[in-house]
Amino acid sequence: MVRIRRARPDEAPALFAIWEAAVAATHQFVSPGDLAEFAAIVRDQYLPAADIRVAVDADDRPIAFMGATGASLDALFVDPSVHGEGVGTALVEHHCARHGSVDVDVNEQNAGAVAFYLARGFRRVGRAERDSSGKPYPILHLRR
Repeated sequence: MVRIRRARPDEAPALFAIWEAAVAATHQFVSPGDLAEFAAIVRDQYLPAADIRVAVDADDRPIAFMGATGASLDALFVDPSVHGEGVGTALVEHHCARHGSVDVDVNEQNAGAVAFYLARGFRRVGRAERDSSGKPYPILHLRR
């Protein structure tokens, strides 16, 4: 059983470690330079300011997290050691139960993430050639 709660400020280093591991496992299409730029933004800007929910293990250690702005799911990262165990699904379902209609943007080149969201009832509602920072990583806009 996955427990979900709000992240605590002191957990930012653990959340960043989850982000790094998840991105290493799923975002091979991102250039090293862009990856370093994104890492600095996530570590220094996003994690300290975002509304983050964490999935925790039996010892209350974060194993995954999601960030959201209202109904929009901004980020979902799961420690690769627990991929396929329902942790990501639990976070998505938690968010959908709170908001009903939910939007998420996902890298088109991240086939695993695209399949994950489609299998959970999301449907494609749009596409952008570039990500929100203007980089050449196509984005699929999904809604459930």
